[in-house]
Amino acid sequence: MTRQQRARVRPISPSALVEELADRITATRPGHWLRVAVDGAPAAAPDALAAGLVDPLRVRGRPAQLVPAAGFLRPASVRLELGRQDPDSYYQRWLDEPGLRREVLDPLGPGGTGRVLPSLWDPVTDRATRAGYLSVPPGGVVLVSGALLLGGALPFDLTVHLALSPAALSRRTSPEQRWTLPAFDRYRREVAPEQVAGIVIRTDDPDHPAIVDRR
Repeated sequence: MTRQQRARVRPISPSALVEELADRITATRPGHWLRVAVDGAPAAAPDALAAGLVDPLRVRGRPAQLVPAAGFLRPASVRLELGRQDPDSYYQRWLDEPGLRREVLDPLGPGGTGRVLPSLWDPVTDRATRAGYLSVPPGGVVLVSGALLLGGALPFDLTVHLALSPAALSRRTSPEQRWTLPAFDRYRREVAPEQVAGIVIRTDDPDHPAIVDRR
């Protein structure tokens, strides 16, 4: 019997989901910095979920900072070198993983400084954001939200994956973003995020999410 077969899918309301995630994050490495990935295709709205966790975490005594991965994309000259709608480039070349690790994740690791950069590059203006560094206090949480976060060697302490079935992903992806669908098919095959993530939430219906409880 596989790990996926042993899982139990538990429906939960969107508000209760936020509260449960906040409780689980709060209980993870108390007193230490915590690096959390909220991973999912844009159609699953990982940025919105991560943003919704900030205040509940603060109420629970865990200062939280949102860091959207969209602020760590590579310059257009690199991202779009093979064309504006190349799914392989989207999969492999869009996210500046070294920059995200250097400016956000490593500073919260062993021996880190606790000083993080909330954004590095603005993909709209294609220029550096000139954001200032922020100091994350001990016990603080950084929520990195975005797509395709689990396929590399980014050192997260806790990973949350917002899962969509292929049919739901296709249905909920906007027409101008449908060219990215092959990248998510590849992600599903090569990374298997539902298997590697610490917490999996099924979001085919955004009003009726479900947590996958693994036995």
